[in-house]
Amino acid sequence: MKTRLRGLIGLFAMAACLGAGAARADEMAICYNCPPEWADWAGQVKNIKRDTGITVPLDNKNSGQSLAQIIAEKKSPVADVVYLGITSAIEAMKYDVLGSYKPKHWDEIPADLKDPNGHWVAIHSGSVGLFINKDALEGKPVPQSWADLLKPEYKGMVGCLDPSSAFVGYAAAIAINQALGGSLSNFKPVIDYFKKLKQNQAIIPKQTAYARVLSGEIPILIDFDFNAYRGKYKDHANIAFVIPKEGTVSFPYVMAMVKGAPHPANAHKVLDYLLSDKGQAHWANAFLKPVRNVKIPADIAAKFLPASDYARSKTVNYAEVAKQQEPFQRLYLDQVH
Repeated sequence: MKTRLRGLIGLFAMAACLGAGAARADEMAICYNCPPEWADWAGQVKNIKRDTGITVPLDNKNSGQSLAQIIAEKKSPVADVVYLGITSAIEAMKYDVLGSYKPKHWDEIPADLKDPNGHWVAIHSGSVGLFINKDALEGKPVPQSWADLLKPEYKGMVGCLDPSSAFVGYAAAIAINQALGGSLSNFKPVIDYFKKLKQNQAIIPKQTAYARVLSGEIPILIDFDFNAYRGKYKDHANIAFVIPKEGTVSFPYVMAMVKGAPHPANAHKVLDYLLSDKGQAHWANAFLKPVRNVKIPADIAAKFLPASDYARSKTVNYAEVAKQQEPFQRLYLDQVH
């Protein structure tokens, strides 16, 4: 089994090198979970190559797969850096697979958006809200609150990714629960809410439902803001994004060095770049909120909802969010599913 694993790791590393256009090892930084169609990583790695000379191969793993891979490769790391949802980064800490580096601009990052010892740092975030295909509403008003989604007029029109399996669904549950007066130790408000939403014939897909919103199959999806902005400004659909009036929560995505990274100097340069003015502006262009307070071009800033709306988007204790994910999922399956 160990021989087979080493062989698979070797093949993976070879494939990564080939995917990088046979770049020299001293010009590479291997990233896990840098998918071309998410957050425009395709454009970002081009920027990194142009401005630093370092080739970063694109990679389609998700957070869970990436974590599993770096754990499997712990004794002989292949990746230099990894991109993770924050709960996956916190989970990774249990396995001692993350290195330590504090990139440039470290002091500008809020304390709750970085590990104090430099094991991970947020690079951008998204806020949970309502991703709405206005054409599919068939003349009904655009909902403005979590309470609106329970109204009979939206029966069979509201979607939420499965909170028992998809992180976006769990993020939605946290957002709704906080907005309705719950806490990370009291999920009763959102469990009661999901029971009512189920009675209103909610649609609960297991996988990302972006295309189903654009097609009108799911008129209203509880999702991240950047997906809604992508639908509106990149795919030119008749889309609205609403931050519910009761409030919501924002969730960050983070970068980390892999412990024992084969190309540590290059990993440092990549992490520095992602938090640079140029790197942060790129995330804004992909409709994510940069972690640093950088000046965003006016034409991009104008596409986001105004700051008064985002004032309703709060942060939470992400370590506690990670800790409570499994207990919440059991509760949801027991009482709602």
